[in-house]
Amino acid sequence: MDRAGKPLFKTVIFDVDSTLADIEGIDWLAALRGPEIAAESEELTARAMAGEMPIEAVYTRRLSRIRPTAGELMMLADAYQQAMQTGAKSLIGALHGAGVQVHLLSGGLRPSIIPMALQLGVRADRVHAVSLAQDADGTYSVLDGEQPLATQQGKPRVVQQLQLRTPIAMVGDGSTDAAVRGVVDNFFAYTGVARRDNVVAVADAEADSFDALYDLLFESHPSRV
Repeated sequence: MDRAGKPLFKTVIFDVDSTLADIEGIDWLAALRGPEIAAESEELTARAMAGEMPIEAVYTRRLSRIRPTAGELMMLADAYQQAMQTGAKSLIGALHGAGVQVHLLSGGLRPSIIPMALQLGVRADRVHAVSLAQDADGTYSVLDGEQPLATQQGKPRVVQQLQLRTPIAMVGDGSTDAAVRGVVDNFFAYTGVARRDNVVAVADAEADSFDALYDLLFESHPSRV
């Protein structure tokens, strides 16, 4: 097996939607409700990820329109696993092999993300995402108490609370990911799924594939097959 060089970070944090997987989970669920709700959700997601409006302004609004069931959350879990980016598992394996702690940090729904995380070799206790409470009718449209990752400044807040080993790198595609600048050592914009100019503009570097991330996360690496 090919081996990466010396890691540059003690902890690497990955966003999930449009980073580890090429879907936006909430939008995927919205598509189950037909084209009108799907289009509304996609527009709100795009505006939030571009930084045009705070994520908390759209989060529960999208959920109240979708009202996913437990079965649909499991369907989304399968979709995440099918949509995993090429090279993600190999890179995370290389990081673990080098003694780097890997965390997932997402504004997505935790029950749907956990199965993909386990497939990637990331422990469930290192998955930080949004939990929902069940409604009286059995659907899920409300947050389960305080959920900081459903807010614009939630990611930097959670990173600070976790007291992770330094130096720390964050890899993500959206404005909520870029918000961690100042509480991590490096923020890398992942553009393999979606490229947002406002995010790239504030990033320390840009990577358009998981293969390209090796050069940002390791001092050097040999050619990989």
